[in-house]
Amino acid sequence: MNAQSKIIDADGHIVEPPALWQEYVELAFRDRIPQVVKDDEGVERLKVEGRILPRSPMMIAAMCIPGGLSQPERARQLSWEDLRPGSFEPHARIKDMDEDGIDVSILYPSLGLAYGALRDPELAAAACRAYNNWMADFCRPYPDRLYHMAPVPLVDVEAAIREMHRVVKEHGVKAITIRPNPHNDRRLNDPAYDRLWAEAQDLDCTVAIHSAVIGELPTAGFDRYPDFFQRMIIAHPFEQQMACMDLCCGGVLEQYPRLRIAILESGGGWLAYWLARLDEFAEKIGHMLPPLRLKPSEYFYRQCFLSCEPDDVALKTATALGTDQVLMWASDYPHFDCVFPGVVDELKEHCADLPDSAQANIMSDNAARCYGLH
Repeated sequence: MNAQSKIIDADGHIVEPPALWQEYVELAFRDRIPQVVKDDEGVERLKVEGRILPRSPMMIAAMCIPGGLSQPERARQLSWEDLRPGSFEPHARIKDMDEDGIDVSILYPSLGLAYGALRDPELAAAACRAYNNWMADFCRPYPDRLYHMAPVPLVDVEAAIREMHRVVKEHGVKAITIRPNPHNDRRLNDPAYDRLWAEAQDLDCTVAIHSAVIGELPTAGFDRYPDFFQRMIIAHPFEQQMACMDLCCGGVLEQYPRLRIAILESGGGWLAYWLARLDEFAEKIGHMLPPLRLKPSEYFYRQCFLSCEPDDVALKTATALGTDQVLMWASDYPHFDCVFPGVVDELKEHCADLPDSAQANIMSDNAARCYGLH
C-alpha cells in the first residue's frame, strides 16, 4: 500500500448523548425526538414520538458498546452511562482513532438513523436539524479527520432538499444519509425523488444509503421474523440489494450520471453475484425497464461504492472480481459488532494478499473518491 495513503474508515458511528435531545432540539419537539429514557423501574427504554416503547431484547445501550451483546448478563446491565467517551466526545474519538491507526472517520448516527424516517414530517425535519447542528459542533475541532454524514427527512422530499442545502452550505457536509427502505410507499426510483438526485448532483453531495433496523419503515424480513438475530441478518443486505436494483435498473443513475452513491452496513459478499444477476435479466427482459444505455453493473461501477467489514469474505476476491474499485472498509465503531482496538490490524491481515493498488483502494482511495475528500 502507498505509504502516503491515509486510512479512511468509511462507516463509523457516533452515539447520541442526552445533550443532543436536551439542548439542540427545538423546544416544541424536545419530548418527541427518539431518545433514551428510564422507565418507572429505572430500566432504560427507547422513547419515540412521546411514547416509551415496550421493553425489547435489543438492549439499546449494549448495542452501542464494542462487544456489548457478547455476554447476555453483562448486556442487561449496561446503560447509556457506560458508552465509550469516543462515542460522543470528539477529543476522545481522536484518541481511539489514533490507537487504531485510523486517520479519517466518516461518521454516521446511531439513534439518528431513525430521525429522517419519522412519520411526522415536521418532527423528522426538526430531529435532522438538531442532529446535524450537534454533529457540526462535534466535528469542528478536527475538520480534516472527522466528517459528518447528515440525515435528511426523506418523508418530506422538499424538506430533505432544504436540509441538504443547509448542511452543505453552512457546515461543509460531504454527504447526506438516507435509509434504503420505502418512505411513503416510494422506492428510490420514484419520480418524487428526481429533484433530490438532481440537487445532490449539482451540489457534489454524495447520497449515502445506510441500512438500519430501528424505526417503523417497511423492512425486509420483519413481516416474517420477530427476533433480532434474523432481522439483522436479513434486513441490511436485502434492503440494500433492492435499493441497488432500483438505482441501477430504475433509471436513476442513467438520468443523473454525476450522482455518487454509498451503500453501507450490508457486507460486500453479495455485490458480484447481485450485479451479475441484474445484468443477466437486463439483457433478457430489459424491455421491462426504463431505457438504459449501460448494463446495471456498469452504472454501479461508474457511480457507486460499497462498504464492508475488515474481515469480509469479499476482500479475498476483490481483485479477481474487480470489486476493489468500489469496496471501502468500515469499522462500525462503537457498535457491538466492531473490533476495538485492533480493527486496522485485522483489515491489513485480510488484505495482505491483494496487490498494493487494491489495498490502497479499499483502505483509503475509494472512500476519498466516494465522499469527495480532496
